Amino acid sequence: MAELENPNVMPNLITFLSSLLQKEAESNDVNRRFKAQKVSVFHGLSRPTISIQNYLDRIYKYANCSPSCFIVAYVYLDRFAQRQPSLPINSFNVHRLLITSVMVAAKFMDDM
Repeated sequence: MAELENPNVMPNLITFLSSLLQKEAESNDVNRRFKAQKVSVFHGLSRPTISIQNYLDRIYKYANCSPSCFIVAYVYLDRFAQRQPSLPINSFNVHRLLITSVMVAAKFMDDM
């Protein structure tokens, strides 16, 4: 994990993860019109105004968790999406799922 200690790597990681999540959310927003999707407690009534990239930047700045937490959080989100196909990640739930997955990853990776 020494390569993640480089201060230039983390912005690239956040940009990469945010673009993956943005593409998935937009794809599922389009598919929502054709397939029925369940609504969960993670769904908001409206789309948040903050972008996924800015949200990840803010989490990184204030949560004080290691960069590996973001990788593990993405793995959690990917597994969630695979195991719960009726609850896809979309623009109404991506922010809440993201903060939850980062929190769980931080508990697993960073807590002593």
